[in-house]
Amino acid sequence: MQRICLFPGTFDPITKGHVDVIQRSVGLFDKLVIGIGTNSSKQPMFSVEQRCNWIREIFKNEPRIEVSGYQGLTIDYCRKVNANYILRGIRYISDFEYEKAIADMNRMLAPDIETIFLTCSPEYSTISSTLVRDVIRNKGNVSLFVPGEVKF
Repeated sequence: MQRICLFPGTFDPITKGHVDVIQRSVGLFDKLVIGIGTNSSKQPMFSVEQRCNWIREIFKNEPRIEVSGYQGLTIDYCRKVNANYILRGIRYISDFEYEKAIADMNRMLAPDIETIFLTCSPEYSTISSTLVRDVIRNKGNVSLFVPGEVKF
């Protein structure tokens, strides 16, 4: 059986922290699907198409990585793409508490899909898409926080 992993998120925009987690995890799986989910509690700054394009450009030389948008439950999307793993990046203990609650719920709904947590490299632990969007809104320089492919 192929080891297919879904890395779900909003990636609005993708940050160097996201890229770090993706680069460190891609070798663990036969295929890594980056799923840009629609979160009803978040109002995105960038379109799903724009976010997919950035990710495709960043990982254009990595054939094991695919990217697409999705709606609905993450475990339902896992089934659609035949993923048997969900990857989540962790920066702080507060991230773990939040992500563990989601992982526990997903395990009850789909016991055959395993959630894997990967901690962020220390140099990226303070970067979040939320903070990057605040810098963008205030016309600040975000080049320290996002890959060079992220242009707007």
